[in-house]
Amino acid sequence: MTWTWRLEDPDGAPLDPAALGVEVPGADNQGDAESWLGENWRDLLGRGVAAVTLLDGDTRVYGPMALAPA
Repeated sequence: MTWTWRLEDPDGAPLDPAALGVEVPGADNQGDAESWLGENWRDLLGRGVAAVTLLDGDTRVYGPMALAPA
């Protein structure tokens, strides 16, 4: 399966990465997907992404996880 992130607005609705000018790459494993988020979460937050959910194919692994510090 391909690991990827679903980007979400403050209400939990999915956001279209292309509409935000973001490319969310698919990863071969969870670690690579998490590394990508670690490198890009500030940019995503600045573009209006409030939370993310990690998916393995169509299966939710965890999330939603807020991007803003508590």
